[in-house]
Amino acid sequence: MLILYYVYAVVVALPIFLLLTILTALVTIIGSLVGDARVWGYYPGKVWSILVCFILLIPVRVYGREKVKKGTSYVFVANHQGAFDIFLIYGFLGRNFKWMMKQSLRNIPLVGKACEAAGHIFVSRSASKKVLDTIAQAEHSLVNGVSLVVFPEGARTYNGCLTPFKRGAYQLADDLQLAVVPMTINGSFEILPRTRKWLRPHRLTLTIHDPISPQGRGIENVKASMEISYRVIESGLKPKYRNV
Repeated sequence: MLILYYVYAVVVALPIFLLLTILTALVTIIGSLVGDARVWGYYPGKVWSILVCFILLIPVRVYGREKVKKGTSYVFVANHQGAFDIFLIYGFLGRNFKWMMKQSLRNIPLVGKACEAAGHIFVSRSASKKVLDTIAQAEHSLVNGVSLVVFPEGARTYNGCLTPFKRGAYQLADDLQLAVVPMTINGSFEILPRTRKWLRPHRLTLTIHDPISPQGRGIENVKASMEISYRVIESGLKPKYRNV
């Protein structure tokens, strides 16, 4: 059966995926330039992600959407198991949001331009002024229920387990006094981890946990929300991927 799936993926799904990606990028760029980037920067990517999971025969389940309020902005943080984390969150979180992503992703042909037009937040560690610019952009973008999604590990895991979190997302949440919402992703590591080039079909699951409201402001609040979210995200992982 797996061989038949590979044939289908290469002959049918891959060409459709490439076409959808190009069309989505173009629609995002044009729509964001002539219309509202909060609309055109989100919905084309959402539809693209749903269609990608559909054509690749990837079933999806989401738990806990009721834990976040409509019209409220949050900083969502999730473990980064594999490439399909993007499709899972973009397509099925059900919240208008901006990604926080590495500056280097700007260099991806067409896709980088689309992300820029959509208003996603690029992070550079090269200068303190650019960090302040990031905070200013986030403060401008994260209003009226638009949220931020971050992978605090900074890169995909090699073994499915959580790696130490970076504090950038938590510092931003502290600066803007936004609640942090931990999310646990399961199944993405089985589909396409960074150590494998061919995908395998597997169920994707996104579990949205209770928001962590800011308890003050400053380094102690940053550390507390980072530690709590790490424990909560890990608790939702399959036992074999927990570090404890």
